[in-house]
Order: sequence, then structure tokens, then C-alpha cells
Amino acid sequence: MPSELRTLYGGPFRLDEPCVVANFVQTIDGVVSIPELPRSNALIAGGSEADHFVMGLLRACADVVLVGSGTMRASPKGTWLPERVYPPAADAFAELRRRRGRPEQPTVAFVTAGGSFDPTHPALERHALVLTTAAAAARLRASVPRSSEVLAVNDGDQVDLGLAVARLRERGHTAILSEGGPTVFGSLLASGGVDELFLTISPLLAGRGFLSRLSLVEGLELLPGATVDAHLLSARRHEQHLFLRYRLS
Repeated sequence: MPSELRTLYGGPFRLDEPCVVANFVQTIDGVVSIPELPRSNALIAGGSEADHFVMGLLRACADVVLVGSGTMRASPKGTWLPERVYPPAADAFAELRRRRGRPEQPTVAFVTAGGSFDPTHPALERHALVLTTAAAAARLRASVPRSSEVLAVNDGDQVDLGLAVARLRERGHTAILSEGGPTVFGSLLASGGVDELFLTISPLLAGRGFLSRLSLVEGLELLPGATVDAHLLSARRHEQHLFLRYRLS
């Protein structure tokens, strides 16, 4: 890792590949998203530059960034590129990718069953992947720009995230970063496909009221019938934010 990134992170950093890692920021009371509020993720993050840096570092290490259609709608100008989320380290991120023999930018892969997908999103103007069902693939191919590619992952009404990860690995993507939101994260957990979780704890309380609040895992019940063990690999602090890294099993 370039010395600038090592200094900013506070030590060495590596991912054991192949791997699927997820990155979230949540409030103290466990809220990761408020769907009715535009850019709720930025609100929850509390303006932490350190959180932006960790997000950029993970993107710089990733072959592909996995994004759900909900996150796509909530980020109409999103690029999911490392240099956009933390510009001060743009050159160091690029150097890291060169040293690792990776393309200049990570690939963005959108997961959608077709119902709420935005084919006009600017991220599709550069090469991106659209992971979808066989039923939705033909319609999406007709609307997605030619610069991007639509892949039919499976039959049925929903995308099988386990099979989607397998398709990405068939293409040589060994480091997969999920920024897909709590529903995508729940589906990945159900498939047994998440190796690590990077979790930023923001020093804010969201509360519960009339607006819906999403927690870290949605669409999947674990306890008491199932358990995902989280082994703490590191804990860092920057000002009032905590940065936790877990290995999941």
C-alpha cells in the first residue's frame, strides 16, 4: 500500500482474496438508511472525512462494487469510484490499483429484478454490469446503454446473490465490495457469501418515529434459528466515529 494510504489508515491494510466485503455506516441505535430522506447515508455518516476515506480505500481495493437498485435510486449522481468519495487520496488510490495490477477503475455491478431500475443513471454511461433475472434481461438490454452489459443470473422473480457472486468470480473479480444496502446484505448473508464487514459507528441517534428506518440486515431473520458469528479484526477511532472490521462466519 502506498505510504500515504498506510498513514491515513493508521497501519497496513490487506484483503484475503477471493472475498466479499460489505461496508456500512450506522447510527448508535443501528439505523443505516432512512429511505424517505434524500442522501440519508450522508446524514447518518455525520460528515466524517475518515468514513469517506475508508469507503474510498475499499473501492480502490475492489475489482467490482455491488450496488442494489434502492441504493442506485438514492444516489442519482453516484459513481462508486474511490477518487470521487475521497478526492485528497485520488493519486494514492490510483497508485494502489496500479501496484495490484488492477484496471484504472473498479467495475460497478447493479443488482435488480427490473422493477425499480433506472436505465438513465450516469454510471451506466461507462462500462457497468447489470445483474438481473432471465425474465427481466431482454427488457433491460433494450434500455441500458451499449457501454454497459446485462447478465441474466437465474430464473425466478429475484436475483440469487450467491449465483451473482459466482458469475462475477467467473469474470475474474476476486475482490467484491458490497455497497448494496441492507436488503442486498441480507441476501448475501443468506447465501453465506459475506467474508468481512466494515462497520462505521456514527455518533448520532436516529430514533424511531413516522419515517421508516432500516437496520443493518433487512429481509432475513437470523436469531434464534440461525447465527452469524462476527469476529472483531480491528477497531479504530477518528474523533467521535468508531471504525470496526469483522470477519463473518
